[in-house]
Amino acid sequence: MGKSKEKWKVYKNVFSEFSRKNLFKLTSEGHFEELKTPIFIGKEANIFSARTKDETQVIVKIYRLENCNFNKMYEYIAADPRYLRTKKQKRSIVFSWTQREFKNLMIAREAIRVPTPITFKSNILVMEMIGDPAPMLKDKRPKKPKEFLKKIVVNIQKLKERGLVHGDLSEFNILNHDEEPIFIDFSQGTLLISPNAYSLYDRDLNNIRRFFKKMISEKEIEEVIKSVQ
Repeated sequence: MGKSKEKWKVYKNVFSEFSRKNLFKLTSEGHFEELKTPIFIGKEANIFSARTKDETQVIVKIYRLENCNFNKMYEYIAADPRYLRTKKQKRSIVFSWTQREFKNLMIAREAIRVPTPITFKSNILVMEMIGDPAPMLKDKRPKKPKEFLKKIVVNIQKLKERGLVHGDLSEFNILNHDEEPIFIDFSQGTLLISPNAYSLYDRDLNNIRRFFKKMISEKEIEEVIKSVQ
């Protein structure tokens, strides 16, 4: 146990003491052995690959406790019927945000292919790694964009049928895994009964329109969207 604690000292200047303690708890519970490679360093969260005991890899997403846009996060949380009692305090918001992404992934996985959520603790989410990892759509454009777009819109509709809107869909939050779209980052995912759900739904479609205009005509884009809706 003591030796296990020692390895977290290398992250002294990367994570807060609170996050390091939670990372250690998650390793103690057997969810992964150690962090490996930073995959994405963002304004609100850092994403790492991690090695498990059986040598498979998982994703560890660590939400920041100090530098997040808490007011913006609270706007989304406050509109979610599941989190009406969330206090407007930094840690309370981040903890609810992390739990919310876990719950959204649990809903989404019943409708489409997404990273399987494994566990969460306070500000840390552990989930399946897809690919090695699979690249973001922004970094790997599809070989057949019209077909790929149709798959995306089908996924959007399947989520809607399950009562969920992604809420932040873009080329940054879709992976291109062997020419199949995989939606990620469900932290802004919103139940369809939420007051802002349809405005977020429209925003998702508009973001997709914007990206695919670089590859196919607006007419083709609208044909695909209308064929699925």
